[in-house]
Amino acid sequence: MTSKQVQAISESELIGACREGREYAYRELISRYEERITRTILGMLGPTPAALDTAQETFIRFFQSLDQYRGTAKVSTYLLRIAINLSLNELKRRERKQQKQVDIATDDAWLQVEDATADPGKFETRQLVRQALYLLPPEFRAVVVLRLMDGYSVKEVAAILDLPEGTVCSRLMRGQKKLRAIIEQIS
Repeated sequence: MTSKQVQAISESELIGACREGREYAYRELISRYEERITRTILGMLGPTPAALDTAQETFIRFFQSLDQYRGTAKVSTYLLRIAINLSLNELKRRERKQQKQVDIATDDAWLQVEDATADPGKFETRQLVRQALYLLPPEFRAVVVLRLMDGYSVKEVAAILDLPEGTVCSRLMRGQKKLRAIIEQIS
């Protein structure tokens, strides 16, 4: 198959081809969702080696559980649920190890890299928001990252996190309030 033919294949056909062990289907599914999954995980964990490991683990777990995928949710929703759960597990592991410091780097891949000289105020504001985001409790961070950073609707966030829409709205409002408080505290 040519790359154009592979790109034209529907999700359900790709899933079927993956179940048959066709390598092109695995590659295409990763190609379609890798950037979105990695961006979300970076939003949850920050730019750490664990974030990239978690992104890889997300796809491994997806392919291992392919027989359980029934197609009732979109592939992206299923993958994001795996990614968020793995990210939350990593955050819990960090807490247990008392590793509460997160390396805040300026080259976050999940936000567009900006030239600090172009608009220093805007660059500093983004840095401050990133730093505050990493200090949010995980249950709020997941909702804020998915809704505000990745642009998913409340309904989509609810499906990804397997939460009622009301809970998503509540966590979003409380998360934004906590984010503002953290920003005020660190600025």
